[in-house]
Amino acid sequence: MMVLGINGGALGGHLGGWRHPDSFPTTTMQLRHMIEIAQLAERGKLDLMFLADGNGVRQMDKPILFAANSPSDRPAVFEPVTLFAALSQHTKHIGFVATATTTYEEPFTIAHKFASLDHLSGGRAAWNLVTTQYVEDAKNFGRDEHMGRDDRYERARESLDVVRSLWDSWASDAFVQDKTTGRYLDPARVRLTSHRGPHFAVKGPLNVARTPQGQPVVFMAGQSEAGKELAAYGGEALFGTASSKAEAQAEYADIKGRMAKYGRPPDALRIMPGLSVFVGRTAEEADALYDELQALIPPALAVSYLSKVVGFDVSGAALDGPMPQHRGESLGGTAIGRSVLDMAARDGLSVRGTYERILPSMGGNMVKGDPAHVADMMEDWYASKACDGFVLSMPVQPRSLRDFVELVVPELQRRGLRPQEYKGATLRDNMGLVHPADPFLLSPVLAERA
Repeated sequence: MMVLGINGGALGGHLGGWRHPDSFPTTTMQLRHMIEIAQLAERGKLDLMFLADGNGVRQMDKPILFAANSPSDRPAVFEPVTLFAALSQHTKHIGFVATATTTYEEPFTIAHKFASLDHLSGGRAAWNLVTTQYVEDAKNFGRDEHMGRDDRYERARESLDVVRSLWDSWASDAFVQDKTTGRYLDPARVRLTSHRGPHFAVKGPLNVARTPQGQPVVFMAGQSEAGKELAAYGGEALFGTASSKAEAQAEYADIKGRMAKYGRPPDALRIMPGLSVFVGRTAEEADALYDELQALIPPALAVSYLSKVVGFDVSGAALDGPMPQHRGESLGGTAIGRSVLDMAARDGLSVRGTYERILPSMGGNMVKGDPAHVADMMEDWYASKACDGFVLSMPVQPRSLRDFVELVVPELQRRGLRPQEYKGATLRDNMGLVHPADPFLLSPVLAERA
């Protein structure tokens, strides 16, 4: 079935969403609001809740953006694994996808905290592996310069291998805990990682028992050439960035077509583009919400945000002149920015037309209308092999999520695209992903290779 997740920030997914009367009154460090979002998403049988993360406060050099606080600036946010550990105690089924960077975190730390979350949640943890595109983050980790893209992805692949090896440290039956004999664990059911590579040296084993899922699910976000290759190599879910169905179909076929050379079937990876949903009981109601939110963004702020998305300053360009097509590559350039430029060139958009197109969806895809129209678009992309599901962005929280759960989810269920109840106990079950085999239960030869 179609996999569905929500981008779970309380700020809302629209640049003006936090200002809307139906938004949360305050969002800074409000655990109760995050609990409400998680429980509401679970009521709609959504598979997962995703939180992006950064490694510092962004936009301090751009006062207009910094003061407005877009959903990606993160001046005050919970560390996502810590937050999800709390939310796991208020939910039973929804999965939790937290971001951690391989550029500034060590494999042992990543393996430790996500394995812990998988236990605390009963098998609902996922790691969103990122290499970090924001150049200024380096200065919070004792570095003056950000690592180049090729080096970041080489490090990321090695980190992924080490993390997975650490997650396989213990057999599922290693902890005997026999009070009669006094035997707590079986020393034969643990192995050292013993890794030494270009970027990491890790002895192991991990000090967490094998998790309920075997291993947490691994998400990825990169859509550069290196990012696509890494996803084909080891990703289990990928956040898509295509700005049209045709582009999404091409990316879907491209990435899944790379997997065979790594011995992986195409269905071992779920591709999930972002989708901002403006839904109303009628099309007119959806239009009204859209217009209300657009009116909350002044042009100067819109241009500043557009500059952030595409990676260069467009404030000097005429609002109604053509969108500039700067093609320089930076250390922190993103696939989303390139996709926006491609869209503007393809559709002949002005600067104003470009920001009016991307701001409602924060650079991703958007659908606006009544429940049937929203479901039609989602079904069309899914049936056309443009995606395996979506990560939903809700413009105004909690209103937009509540409307989606009450209006769109029943329509998707009626069409057989979404289950009436959760399929299993773990995130892997609900995403239709296999549980990794315990290498200790394989044949001795396979176990040695695993």
